Amino acid sequence: MLLTALFLDGPLSRLQLSASTGLSAATASTITGELLDEGLLVEAGSVESDGGRPRVLLRVNPAFGHVIGVDVGETGIKVELFDLAMTRLSTVDLPLVEVEPGAVSDLIASGVGSVLAEAGVETSSVLGVGVGVPGTVERGTSAVVHAQTIGWDAVPLEKMIRAAGVEPRLFVENGAKTQGQAEMWFGAGRGAGHAVIVLVGSGVGVAVVTDGVVHRGATSNAGEWGHTTIVYGGRRCRCGVRGCLEAYAGAEAMLGRYREALRHNDPPVDQQSALEELLSSRSAVARRVVEESVGYLGAGIANLVNLFNPERVVLGGWAGLALGARRLDGIIAATAEHALRHPYGQVRIELGRTGPDAVAVGAATLPVAALLETGADPRSVRIPG
Repeated sequence: MLLTALFLDGPLSRLQLSASTGLSAATASTITGELLDEGLLVEAGSVESDGGRPRVLLRVNPAFGHVIGVDVGETGIKVELFDLAMTRLSTVDLPLVEVEPGAVSDLIASGVGSVLAEAGVETSSVLGVGVGVPGTVERGTSAVVHAQTIGWDAVPLEKMIRAAGVEPRLFVENGAKTQGQAEMWFGAGRGAGHAVIVLVGSGVGVAVVTDGVVHRGATSNAGEWGHTTIVYGGRRCRCGVRGCLEAYAGAEAMLGRYREALRHNDPPVDQQSALEELLSSRSAVARRVVEESVGYLGAGIANLVNLFNPERVVLGGWAGLALGARRLDGIIAATAEHALRHPYGQVRIELGRTGPDAVAVGAATLPVAALLETGADPRSVRIPG
C-alpha cells in the first residue's frame, strides 16, 4: 500500500502516507524505514509543517532498478527502457515485415539488448520486461498467445523470447490491457473506478476496468471488442467472421475500404503515413470513408457504454489518436446517437494522454505492478525453465 501510494502519488511525507493508506503513523514510519534501508525508497526534500519540524518527503528510488516495455505491433516492435520513476532512458523502433513468432522473439531480444547498451544499463538491474501483444494471453507456467487475426495459435511466446536470449523475468499481456494500465496509472483514466480504454491501431481492442480492476474473463479473453458484430453479414474480418467492428474501424480496415472504393489493390507499405493522408484528404471518397468510420467507432463505443456503464471512455492507439484529434466531436456525437440516454449521461469521452507509446509504457509497468502487489523484487523470483 505504501509503495503504491508513493509510486503513483509521491513524493509524500510519512504523515501523508498514513492518511492516504489508513495505516497508523507508527506503522507507516516503521515500514518506510525498512524500505529506505533496502534502497527502495529515498528522501526527496521536505515540506513545512504546522508549527513543528519540516516533514521529510519520500519517493520510490529511481535507481533501485529498471524496467523494459515492448509493444508488438503488426508493422513494427517498439522497445523502451525506463528507470523506476518511469523516466524513459532509451527507445528503439524495429520494423516488422511479417508477424511471425520466431521473427518477433528475435527482434524483442535484439531490442532489449539495444536499449540496455544505449543507456549503459546492466541486465542485472532490470526488474522485468513487459511485452504487449495482439490477441489473448493464456497464463500458466509460461505465457501462450492466441492471436487469430495474425495467424498465431497457441504460440509459446514467453519460452521463445527466453530462448532468443532475454534473461530478465518476462510479463506478457494483451496490448490493449497494457495501454489501459498506462492510461489508468498516468493518463486520462487516472482516478476513475469504472472506465473503458479503447485501442484503435491496425486492429481494435479495449481494456474494461471495473472497481479499479481490469476485467479479464474466465480465460483472459475479455476485451476482444473488435470482434463484436457491428454489421450483420458485413465485410469479412481478418478473424474470418463477417461484420466485426475491426473490419470497419481499425486502420487496416479503413485503408482497405478506401482502396476498395478507388479500386486499388496494393496495400500501403506504411500504414501510419497512409492513414494520415486519408484523414487529411479532401476528396469525396476519403471524406465518406472517414465519416463512416467515425460512425462505426461511435456505435461501437455506445455498445461499451450500454454494456459496462463506465464513467470514462478513453480513446487511444496510434490510429485512434490520429482520428480522434480530428474527429472526436463526431465520435462523441455518434456515441450519443446509439447509446442509452442514462448511461451516456454518466460518461466522459476523451483522448488518451499517454501518447502512441502507451502500449510500451503500460507493458513496462507490469514488473512494477508485481513489485507493488507483493513487495518482492521481481529479480528474486526464480524463472521457470
